[in-house]
Amino acid sequence: MIHPFLASLRQRFALPPEDLLRDAVYRRLWTSILISSLGGQITMLALPLTAAVLLHASPTQMGLLVAMEIAPFVLLSLPSGVWLDRVRKLPVYIAGEAALGLIVASVPLAWALGWLSMPWMYVVAFVMGCVYVVAGSAAQIVLTQVVPRQRLVEAHARNALASSGAEVAGPGFAGALIKAVGAPMALLLDALMLMASVAILRGVKVQEQLAPPKDAHFWRDLRAGLHFVRGTPLLVTMACTVGLWQMCHHAAIVVQILFATRTLGMNESQIGLSFIGLGLGTIAASTLGHRISARIGPGPCLLLGLAVCGLGWVLLALAPANAVGRLMFAAMLVCFGFGAVLIFINFLSLRQAVTPAPLLGRMTSTMRWLILLPAGPGALIGGWLGEHVDLRASLAFAGVGALCVALAAWRHPLLRGVRALPAPETFEDQLGAEALVALPSGSASGA
Repeated sequence: MIHPFLASLRQRFALPPEDLLRDAVYRRLWTSILISSLGGQITMLALPLTAAVLLHASPTQMGLLVAMEIAPFVLLSLPSGVWLDRVRKLPVYIAGEAALGLIVASVPLAWALGWLSMPWMYVVAFVMGCVYVVAGSAAQIVLTQVVPRQRLVEAHARNALASSGAEVAGPGFAGALIKAVGAPMALLLDALMLMASVAILRGVKVQEQLAPPKDAHFWRDLRAGLHFVRGTPLLVTMACTVGLWQMCHHAAIVVQILFATRTLGMNESQIGLSFIGLGLGTIAASTLGHRISARIGPGPCLLLGLAVCGLGWVLLALAPANAVGRLMFAAMLVCFGFGAVLIFINFLSLRQAVTPAPLLGRMTSTMRWLILLPAGPGALIGGWLGEHVDLRASLAFAGVGALCVALAAWRHPLLRGVRALPAPETFEDQLGAEALVALPSGSASGA
C-alpha cells in the first residue's frame, strides 16, 4: 500500500489526462530529443572553443566555420525536400542522428592523431550541416505524424522544454567537462548520447503510406514546392522575417565566444555556467510560450521573440569588461533563449498548419532554405566586423538589426493579425502528392 504522503506527491505531479507525454510514441520521441539535446550542449560549447582556444581561430575564421555549416542548407535544401516527400521520414531521422555521432567523434580522433586543424573543422561543420538539412527536416515531419495538427504549438513547446531542460543542466556540466578533459575529448560524450538517441528512435512506430505517382518528375515536383510557398502569403512573410533574423543571429553567434574569452576574460567553466541562462530562458518560454501564443496569437508572439533577442544582443554589445559584463553575457543568453523559443514554436507550427501533408517535405526544406540564405552572409558580416572594426560592432549589428526587423514586421498586417493556427491550404494532387501520411490510430490523443 502506498504511503499517503507518497500518494499525495504522485497525485500532485501526475500528468493531466490530456498531456501529450501520456502518449507512448510521443514520449519516446520526446525522450530522444532530451538526450540528444544534452549531448548537443557539449558540442555547442566544445566546437567553437576548440576553434577559438585550441586552434586560435580569428573572427573571420569563426565566421567561415559557421558559414560552412550553413552552406548545405543553400545547396541541398530544395532537392532534399523533393526526396523526403518520396521516402519514409523516420529512417532518415535515425540515420542522421547516427551520422552526426560519427562526425562529432571524428574531432577527438583527429586531435589524438595530431591531425586537427581549421580545415578539418570546416569539413566537420559542413557534414553536420548536411545532416541538419536532411535529417532535421525529416525530424520536423515525423512530429506531424505523431501529433495532431491542432496540437502542434503544444508539441513544439514540449520539445522546446526538453531542449531547455538540457540547456539548464548541460552547459555547466559541459564547461566543467571541457576544462577537465579538453574540448575535443568532451565531444566523445556527445557522440555516445547521439547513439543512445538512435536506439530510442528505433522504437518509435509511425504509420506512413507512400504512394508515388507513376508520372513523378523531380524538377516538376521541386517547382511545385516552390510554387506552393510562393503562393502562400503567410509563408512568404515568415520566410522574409525569420530569414533577416537569422542574418542577425549568425552575425552575433560567430563572435559571442570570442567576446566572452577575449574581451570579458571568461574561462571554460564560466562560459558553461553562463549558458545555463540560455536554458533558463528557454524553459521560461517553453512553459509560457503556448499560453502567450494563445493569448496574443502566434503571429504577434513570433514578433515578440524577435524583439527579445534583439534586446539581448544590444545588451551584450554594451557590456563592460568586468564582472558586470560577465553577468550581462548570461543575461543576453536568457534573452536569446526566451526569444528564440517564442520564434520557433510559432514559426514551425504556423508553417506546418498551413501546409497539406503531401507537401510537408518540400515546404519544410524550401522554408529552411529561404530563412538560411541570409545566415551565411550574416556570419561573414559578423566575422568581418569583429576582425576589422570590433567584436562589439558585430553584436550591435545583430541587436539593432533584429529590433528593426521586429518593428518592420509588426507594421505588416499579415503576421500581426494571425491570432490562431490556420487550416491547410488546398493543393492539387497532380502537382506531386507522393507521400500520403496517415497518423497512427490514437496517436498523441491523450488517451
